[in-house]
Amino acid sequence: MERRRQDIDPLTGLGGQDLSSVAACWGAQLRGAPQLTAPLFGTAFEIFVEVGDASPKGNTMLDAQMKTQLQAYLQNLRQPIRLIATLDASEKSAELRELLLEIAELSDKVSFDDSGNDARKPSFVIAKEGETRGVRFAAIPLGHEFTSLVLALLWTGGHPPKVEAEVLEQIRALDAQMKFEVYMSLSCHNCPDVVQAATLMAIYNPKIDTTVIDGSLNQAEVEARQVMAVPMVYLNDQVFGSGRMSLEEIVGKLDTNAAARDAVKLSEKDPFDVLIVGGGPAGAAAAVYAARKGIRVGVAAERFGGQVNDTMGIENYISVLETDGPKFAAALEAQVRHYEVDIMNLQRAEKIVPAAEAGGWVQVHLANGGVLKSRSVILSTGARWRNVNVPGEQEYKNKGVAYCPHCDGPLFKGKRVAVIGGGNSGVEAAIDLAGVVAHVTLVEFADALKADAVLVSKLKSLPNVTIHVNAQTTEITGDGQKVNGLRYKDRATNQETLVALEGVFVQIGLVPNTEFLKGTLELSKFGEIVIDDKCHTNLPGVFAAGDVTTVPYKQIVIAAGEGSKAALSAFDYLIRTPAPAEAKVAETV
Repeated sequence: MERRRQDIDPLTGLGGQDLSSVAACWGAQLRGAPQLTAPLFGTAFEIFVEVGDASPKGNTMLDAQMKTQLQAYLQNLRQPIRLIATLDASEKSAELRELLLEIAELSDKVSFDDSGNDARKPSFVIAKEGETRGVRFAAIPLGHEFTSLVLALLWTGGHPPKVEAEVLEQIRALDAQMKFEVYMSLSCHNCPDVVQAATLMAIYNPKIDTTVIDGSLNQAEVEARQVMAVPMVYLNDQVFGSGRMSLEEIVGKLDTNAAARDAVKLSEKDPFDVLIVGGGPAGAAAAVYAARKGIRVGVAAERFGGQVNDTMGIENYISVLETDGPKFAAALEAQVRHYEVDIMNLQRAEKIVPAAEAGGWVQVHLANGGVLKSRSVILSTGARWRNVNVPGEQEYKNKGVAYCPHCDGPLFKGKRVAVIGGGNSGVEAAIDLAGVVAHVTLVEFADALKADAVLVSKLKSLPNVTIHVNAQTTEITGDGQKVNGLRYKDRATNQETLVALEGVFVQIGLVPNTEFLKGTLELSKFGEIVIDDKCHTNLPGVFAAGDVTTVPYKQIVIAAGEGSKAALSAFDYLIRTPAPAEAKVAETV
């Protein structure tokens, strides 16, 4: 995929982006921040241990480079702010005090106050000078959350966020008392989006209070609430949601009339020449290639970047030596926006209505009731984690059953876990988890591990890993509140074994997102969209690309190439097919 130089605003992110893009931009700018210096700190789990559990090296929390960069950013504060800390005699309180004092020394608009009296210790509030209300961190926000800390400082100090004005107005208009509590871990790459969204809402609406809680510092609270996956969000003491959520998604759940308003706006849009459904690497590449033809292009996606957002490390995308999923997803969206493509996030397709005649409008019906029309459609809805589909999986999801080892692994520190799956994803997960948990049991259905030999060799060298091949998972057990075991059957002897443990990570591949297409176009026996070598489906004007199709090897670089090919095929279709009568009239006006 072609890459173009992007001009980045280092303070507010990439123009028109949501908060995930702002976070990625900050990561690129704050090169000294621990969360994004993998060559220095190693894997995500090593970062968690380094920042969350070990004492800081030397007498400072921030190195000289970080201080210099942060000092430059703090010059953008428009009004004074105060860091109000609640501390005790613990080592972690001493670390937090040192961090806050170092920040206060970098700007005459930042002051430190240790007069706080919150129940959670250590914690601190970022408040406007003269006030005590503000965003609270029951955390030492380094790791992935250093970005969240810097943005909270700037936003509280009056620097505007790079968020659509309409979204900010929605936040201000929320007319109810809300208490958000966001549980996170410093190694969780899905957490910053949620933390920053809840932070911004509290800063822009005085009826909203937000507390960001590091599970490793508040383990008794985490145990009491049975928080076994992050990010986990409580609203007014009730579970509000878990997993990655964007600001727009959270506001949409709170603003109950938002979906209906969006549906009307979407249905009123002019038809597209190329409409892409899905915003992963395939969809992004398709959008760039189509837009460069000078035609009207739209992208409707549940979340831009798709499953890439859940990928911790990317080291095999040609010309990019090393990056992480959220940064890569933000870069995809930035490049697409560079071409003024109409991006419609948080939109899920529910139905495709083929054109009534050759060259006619293809309709895409959305979950909120909106309907989009286009001369051609490219389906790039990707795939999602496959469930193991055994008793206990759904019952204990987020109560010990997890799918993201990088996000949730630290919550199982010192405990016993299982990994289901012996491919690259499963073996990599087991290797990472082994550095954090007490013991890992890997269960693989086949008679041998399917991962790359170098990974298998590494796994077998670890002393706290047990491997069972030719083993079928039959049940995930629990006590009604959380997981307490995994039952598997030896496929050779039919003997069943119950392994006592506290967590299960499912890593058994992907399932295509094509349920809404059944009965509309041709699907394979695996549910993939059947395409030819030019990405044509069996419907005229409808193309498909990426992990959702029958193309083998589900890789980012392959998806991007297929998306580019689909866009070129769609353009070829457009120039060889008469436009609908409505379009012809519009062209002559």
